[in-house]
Order: sequence, then C-alpha cells, then structure tokens
Amino acid sequence: MTFETARKKAEKLVARMTAEEKMSQLRYDAPAIERLGIHEYNWWNEACHGVARTGVATVFPQSIGMAASFHPTLVKEVADAVSTEGRAKYNQSVAFGDRGIFKGLTYWAPNINIFRDPRWGRGQETCGEDPFLTAEIGTAFIKGLQGDGDFYKATACAKHFAVHSGPEKLRHSFNAEASPKEMEETYLPAFRKAVEAGVAGVMGAYNRTNGEPCCASETLIRNILRERWGFEGYFVSDCGAITDIYKGHKTAGSLPEAAAMALNAGCELNCGDAYRHLIDAYEEDLITEETITEAAVRLFTIRVLLGEFEEKRPYADIPYSVVSSAKHRELNLRAAEEIIVLLENRDAFLPLDKTKKQKIAVVGPNAMSLTVLEGNYHGHSAEYITVADGIRRVFEGSEIIVADGSPIYQEDGKSWDGFYNLTSEGAAAAKAADVTVLCLGLNRDIEGEDLGYDNDFTDYGDRKTMRLPKCQQELAEAVCDVCENVVVVVMCGSCADLGEKVRAHAKAVLHAWYPGALGGLALARALAGEFSPSGKLPVTFYREENTLPPIENYGMRGRTYRFMEETPLYPFGYGLSYTTFTYGALRLISADADKAVLAVDVTNSGAMDAWEKVQLYAKYTDSRTVTPRLQLCAIQPVFLKQGETQTVTLTADRFWMKAVLPDGSRVQPDGGVTLFAGGGQPAPEARGLVL
Repeated sequence: MTFETARKKAEKLVARMTAEEKMSQLRYDAPAIERLGIHEYNWWNEACHGVARTGVATVFPQSIGMAASFHPTLVKEVADAVSTEGRAKYNQSVAFGDRGIFKGLTYWAPNINIFRDPRWGRGQETCGEDPFLTAEIGTAFIKGLQGDGDFYKATACAKHFAVHSGPEKLRHSFNAEASPKEMEETYLPAFRKAVEAGVAGVMGAYNRTNGEPCCASETLIRNILRERWGFEGYFVSDCGAITDIYKGHKTAGSLPEAAAMALNAGCELNCGDAYRHLIDAYEEDLITEETITEAAVRLFTIRVLLGEFEEKRPYADIPYSVVSSAKHRELNLRAAEEIIVLLENRDAFLPLDKTKKQKIAVVGPNAMSLTVLEGNYHGHSAEYITVADGIRRVFEGSEIIVADGSPIYQEDGKSWDGFYNLTSEGAAAAKAADVTVLCLGLNRDIEGEDLGYDNDFTDYGDRKTMRLPKCQQELAEAVCDVCENVVVVVMCGSCADLGEKVRAHAKAVLHAWYPGALGGLALARALAGEFSPSGKLPVTFYREENTLPPIENYGMRGRTYRFMEETPLYPFGYGLSYTTFTYGALRLISADADKAVLAVDVTNSGAMDAWEKVQLYAKYTDSRTVTPRLQLCAIQPVFLKQGETQTVTLTADRFWMKAVLPDGSRVQPDGGVTLFAGGGQPAPEARGLVL
C-alpha cells in the first residue's frame, strides 16, 4: 500500500469522527471509538535492542554496542528479528484482547542523538559520537524494523529531535544552544538521513533548542522536518515533555496553552497527559479543528500502513514460536561477538589455550551479573549466559574460581546491596589463579536515564568521571598486585580509563558494552580464540586528564574525534584483532557531484580468519570556516580467510565531504578533499588520495 493510498483511507476514517473523538486519538493511549469499529491503541512501545517491557524476548546487545560492530547489514538483520518478535507478540496480545501499553507496533527507537559527551548516561542507547556512523547504523535499524513489504511490519521512531544529550538532571528545563553550523554539521544529519530512509515517526526532546521547546518548535518541526526535508510521518512528544513546556520551561501559561503550542507546531501525538487539555484549548480557540484533523489523519495513516484495518491483517501468520527462537539466539550470539572491541593485547597474550588445564579466576561485579547483560530499555531473555557461565562452558578442562570482589558502587564502605568491602575476596581468588579475568564496568542503576539521585560518581545518571567507581578501581589494583596474568573485561555504555597501574599491568583489555543475554558466552569464545574480535570504537575513549567542556555546553570544540585537540586514550574507530590486515593503495573508480566510488585491496596477512571493518575518512579544509580534523564517510565490513585478499568497494556520499559555513550551508571545500582507507583513523603522516 502506498503512503498516498493509506492517507486517503485515513482521511475517510477521520472524516467520520467528531472533534472530540479526533482529539482523543492524539494521545498515546488512544481510546476505542466503538461506533466506527476502531479499537483502542497504545502507541508507546520500546525496542532499541529487542522488544522491551513485555516479558520474554531476545535481548540483543545495547545500541552503542551494535554501533561498535561497524556493520550496518548486521544491524538491519537484528532489527528485522526484533520486529518479527514484535509482530508475534502483537498477534498474541490481540488474540487475547490485550491492547494495553507496550503491546502495539509503534516502537520509539532508534535513539540517534549524537553521543557528544562520554559522561551522558543515555549514550548507551545511541549509535555513537559520529554523524555518519549514527546515520548508517540508525537507517539500517529503521529499514530492518519497518520491513519492505506492502505494510509496515512495525514502525521506527527517530529520537530525540534534535539537540539532546544531557544533562539528565536538567532535561525538563534545559536550553541547548547550538549554532547553525553545529546544527547542520553535527546534530541534524542523522535525522535527515532517517527521514530519507522513510522513518515513520520522529520524537521530540524534553529540552529547548535555541530557546524553543523541542516539542513545540516551529523551527525544528515545521521549518526543518516538514518543509525542508518533506517528512510525512508522525511527530510524538517525549513522555511528559509537553507538560514541561508549562511547568519546566515556563514558556506557556497553562497546560491547555502548552498543548496548543505543541499541536500548532506540528506535534501530532502526546506521550503524557497534556493532550487531555486539548478540549480546553479548542474551546478557548487556541487550536482549530483543521489542525486537529490533520494531526489525526497523520496518525491514522500510520495505523492504516500497519494493517490494523485490513480484513486479513498482514503478518498475522508469524507464530509466537519465533520469540527467543534458536535462530534469533544464534543471531544474538553473532551480534555479541561482533561488538567486542579488543583494546590491548600485549605480546599476543590472547587468545588463551582452552585445551590447557589451568586455574582461571573470574572476578568482579560483572562476573555473574544479569543486569549488565541487559542494559536499559530491555526485555527479559529466556536464557542468560554471564561471563562466569560462558568461561565454564568454553574452558571445560580448567578450574574456574569465581568471586565478586566488589560491588558496582559503594558509599562509605558499604555497597547498595548491603555488602561491605569485598576486595580481599577478589584478591584471594586472583592470587590462586593462573589467569584472572577481571569483569568491571557499570550497569543501568548507575549509568542511565534520569536516575533521580547523585553521588560522587553519578549525577542523575550522567557520569562525573572517566574512571570506574573507586571500589572497582581498588579491586583492579589489588588483583594486579597478586596475579601476573590479568585480562580486563569492561562492560558499560561509554569509555573507561582504568588508570595507569591497571593499564600497564593488564595483559589484555576488552570492551564489551552491554552485550545482550548471551554476552558472557561471546566473551568466553573471544578469550579462547574461537573468533577474532572485530569491534571498533563508536566513541572516543578519553583519559581522566583530558579536558572536556562542561556537559551543558553544546559547542563541538574539543569534543569527539572530529574536533578534539588532545590525545585520547583510544581513538574513535580503533579496535585490535588476533590477525593482521594489509592495505593496498586507495583507488578512485568514479566520481560525480553526488558520490565517489573507491576501491582498496585488503589482505588478511595474519594467522586467523577474521572480519575487518574498513573505514574511509575524508580530510578537507576551507578558508571560510573551521572543518573537522577528519570525517568518516564510508564503512565496509569484509570477512577474510587467512592469506586471502579482497578488493573492497567504498561508496562515499559527497554530503559527508562538504564544509559547513557559519550560516549552516554546505559547500564544496575550497581547500580540497583527501581520502584515507584503513582499519581506523589514518596516522598523521599518512598519504591519502586527493579527490
């Protein structure tokens, strides 16, 4: 069904409603209109890395981890599996007459805000710090979730439009200020690409952007999203954001006025209670029936495209047996393996010989944690495999010693779960072992969305430091004092500086994000060399000593690999392998005003079959403006057997190679463009291809 046909069907349906009925349909919990045969529908559902909040579902790696795969095709495959499970759960719910919250097909994902500051607690939900990578991973997720049939299998919603990445404590009243150049260069491109990819929905942010509440912004919704980009889908407020217009931002004098401001700006759907006041706004002549009608038509166009009103509902034959199926568990494990980033591997310490009988200590707060596997916005897996579980399975001939060693966080010597200092327990286990796998990191209880408290580590979910909590730092240093062979596994949503002592002592360091329900098995297989890690960092890893602007500052100077001036701990795009790759010279195949097609020969010159994530960077200058140090503009995963050479084709959109002037316009850079291909950022002395 075409969008135009669906809209006409929606127009006919809405034309039969009264003004009050139309207004009732602009709430996320839209009631039934029985006289028209319209069932109740709840728009609110979540699925950023698996169907969330409705019981059992496959829990895939959290979004920041999927971005670390640098593999859009894999992300699309995961999103397709998510919407397949979503349809199965929807079919079941409808069959039992359950149309309540988290039972619909309108998923409010992906989060494509730019992870510009590593302290932001919700960065784990994003696709990283780079606009290009965010656009690639985000659009792959959108296409996989929505499908390519005559009807949507489910719908995606790009959020939070448009300048939103902390601070969590102030989000209900904060004004994010960004120049036209920063808007166009950093904050808008991923949303633009999402619209071009056909995303069904866009969600507004809680905060203001340049003085306007995002969910009532004529600039963002009318001028940019609708008029400039031609977006035809629906716009929804974040949950409670329209009430914030009145109570937080104080740009409206009442809730009816706030509701009217949002609706008149183009926000069709309210997550929250503010649109219950639309009737008052209508009676006070703050909104017109024409505006109400247009909003209702846009929303029912989406419901038509989901097949809700078809005599034979599309995708109704997807059985419940697909939920957490063997096929999806296999995909989940594959995804968990591809997100692991190998940061250090001194003297090729890894992989470990799994045939050798040895004592392996698995120590740390995340050694046996289920919470760390899940991340936030999660479902419940039918099976979890922790790191300790995975190591027991893979290293069957070894003696496995497990110890907590530390809570995730503690204050005044006492952790949140009531245990006192456990460092001696962890050190004792490590001292008895030949190898210690030290499982550190965070979880959603200390890194996440508006947690509502602060301490010496977290400020309402935002981090105050690049280091891990002090209790974990003490454990790590104690383990390094008593065990020669230490492998550190970090699981969290952002960077972690382990400190000089631990970095200098550890034989290897792996970063696994929030790796999903089978993350422990993936990590154990990586330790044993059953595959080679191939993840790449989707964010810069900063040193504790690196100077970052305040999180409230949305200027990009000094932030991310594109504009930072200091040396990072590990750069964006970085990730080691158990093998080596050799690159030939980059060659230009063709170029026009829209794109450039290039090729490079890549050889697996090491001793193991492996994935390589080929990256293409552009370096350009312009006398009229400041340009990024580098800009990622193409990625291409390739699997190479030992000794194999493949010619990798890279297609780069010229959009990502243009300079952005102070007024926000994109221009061909007058200083020229040079391109570099490799497994990460080019070295300063690298010679590239002049385009």
